[in-house]
Amino acid sequence: MQKNDVVKVTIEDIGVNGEGIGKIDGYTLFIKDAVIGDVVEAKIMKAKKNYGYARMIQIIEPSKDRVEPKCKFARQCGGCQIQQISYEKQLEFKNRKVLGNLERIGGFSPKLLEKIADPIVGMEIPFHYRNKAQFPFGKDKNGVTVTGFYAGRTHDIIANTDCALGVEQNQEILETILSFMEQYQMEPYDEKTGKGLLRHVLIRYGFTTKEIMVCLVINAKKIPHCERLVELLQKIEGMTSITISVNQKNTNVIMGDSYEVLWGQAFITDYIGEIKYQISPLSFFQVNPVQTEKLYGLALEYVDLKGDETVWDLYCGIGTISLFLAQKAKQVYGVEIIPQAIEDARKNAQINGIENAKFYVGKAEEVLPGYYADYAKAHPGEQAHADVIVVDPPRKGCEESLLETMVQMQPERIVYVSCDSATLARDLKYLCGNGYELVKVRAVDQFSQTVHVETVVLLSRK
Repeated sequence: MQKNDVVKVTIEDIGVNGEGIGKIDGYTLFIKDAVIGDVVEAKIMKAKKNYGYARMIQIIEPSKDRVEPKCKFARQCGGCQIQQISYEKQLEFKNRKVLGNLERIGGFSPKLLEKIADPIVGMEIPFHYRNKAQFPFGKDKNGVTVTGFYAGRTHDIIANTDCALGVEQNQEILETILSFMEQYQMEPYDEKTGKGLLRHVLIRYGFTTKEIMVCLVINAKKIPHCERLVELLQKIEGMTSITISVNQKNTNVIMGDSYEVLWGQAFITDYIGEIKYQISPLSFFQVNPVQTEKLYGLALEYVDLKGDETVWDLYCGIGTISLFLAQKAKQVYGVEIIPQAIEDARKNAQINGIENAKFYVGKAEEVLPGYYADYAKAHPGEQAHADVIVVDPPRKGCEESLLETMVQMQPERIVYVSCDSATLARDLKYLCGNGYELVKVRAVDQFSQTVHVETVVLLSRK
């Protein structure tokens, strides 16, 4: 295959960024905007030895699973990569992706996976599920201030205040801010010059409580005519917390290191199941509360607590899983690297009257091995033990030093919650090569309309 060749391709799969994947005589082509089942004509734009990238010219024969996207910006925007595929097919693709990675990277047999894998947990309404959104501000080609989302793999803002994944309240908030900026001729931040005031707006929404948080990320110490903006935002039903976060660094990081309350509280509250959480602007909290309750319910089912267990929850965030587990465990220890998150976790334990959860600040890959080594020194001839370990790492998965300590602590069960099935498969391969066996696997559609998927697995000590 050569650059500029025009080819006819049948799309067989979806790539990590939502692009269609097709093959011609074993040569793989990645084609944006094509979906599984499409037959397309495409022009090769970049040709490597074994694969290439092509631009779709036309759809010769559309897939039976192709649908009209709910959002008119779905093709341009980087947020929803697979909105043009029927929801049923999205679930099928995600389930296959998880099991494919476990087989290919983890080395698990298809026969075993067929036996232990339960069907993917889908959503009843796979839109308007996000309780958090971060909107950048900038100017369009005509010099008009806009907000929306970045186009895929760029920092060009697509002007859109009505995202199909966000809650409907976002639109009123964004249009209120845009109107205020126009009235007072306030400039949005410009990444190239480092000038301008408003960088981003973070909006959080409590699905159970209906409470709203707005955090304005600014390139200055304060907002001119701030009282007027607060007055306007206060009128929006459910408004509970209005804050600013100062970020004057030349960086892609959205939030500043701290925040200041302009009006109301420093947090909103929401529930997952019966557990109440206080969520601050800097808190990590799962973005899809409906599916999170199902995900954590699965984790709780898998750990199968009887009431006398010691549980370690690694990468615990603000204690979301820890507090779920503490309802049925003897003692829970949570570990998280972000001090603010641990502060929130302790506060969340307190407001729920939970006294059997203790939290540590630090890297899981340092805290757990450190605890294990210290215990051995303090108790010669003994070793630290956990009945259950729950781990919910970032996309990169767990470091081998952490996996090694987990094995040494000999928990009866390990529950691994993962947002990346490739690193999950790699880590499971290590654990199953060191005394554990895979007992249950289930994917959860936490991020519908995107290529991302959560997975929860149960491992048992042999």
